[in-house]
Amino acid sequence: MSKFKIEVLSFEHIQELPGSWEKNDLVNLLEAMDYQNPNEIKEAELKEMCMMSLTDFEPEEAAKIVLDYTIAGRLTEGQIQNLSHEILTEKLWEEYPELALHPDLYRSTQLLYEAFNGKFPRVEAVQFTIQISGDISIFNENPEAPIVRILAAGMSDRSLIHRLFSDQIESSQFEEAKDIIWQLKQVSQSETSVTYEIVSSSYWLDEIKYADSYEAETHADDVDDDEGR
Repeated sequence: MSKFKIEVLSFEHIQELPGSWEKNDLVNLLEAMDYQNPNEIKEAELKEMCMMSLTDFEPEEAAKIVLDYTIAGRLTEGQIQNLSHEILTEKLWEEYPELALHPDLYRSTQLLYEAFNGKFPRVEAVQFTIQISGDISIFNENPEAPIVRILAAGMSDRSLIHRLFSDQIESSQFEEAKDIIWQLKQVSQSETSVTYEIVSSSYWLDEIKYADSYEAETHADDVDDDEGR
């Protein structure tokens, strides 16, 4: 167990995840809606055209088109059909049991919310930067687990992370950490500190905005002996 000093350098709420709807995504989505020659649309106009095309469909139909693009192959046709109805009222990026799907359920809802002027749930994510000082070699491989443990230490015992994952925080395996952190980017590193930019759901990590500066212990996951068997 290693002790670290943590500083929350910046924090903001965001609606759209960085890189979530790139040109290629929008072109592919337009093609899925049988839009002719989407590659000829100016890049600055692609998103607007995509949203306009979605509104040619009923909300459930539009949701099915978007979900078919973002999560196809990971759920059955029937499951996606069910989600295309649930996404109208449910915060699937928070409530769906498969955490690995949360970022794609988020970006699907975000696009539909914009296209249909609020007929879908309003999304909210967090983007923040933290500096961690100490023996940072612990973050060289699979950094998500020790990072989530550090973040949990900066939040109250009543926070969702503690209530749902108290065992994983203390134990040697925290598989869910990689799905709690949606995007992780190393901003800078020295011999004794590392700075990360993190994107996640407000559902998980909103409370870190109150942390400012604190000290905490963390540990990396044990290497799975069965790995590669």
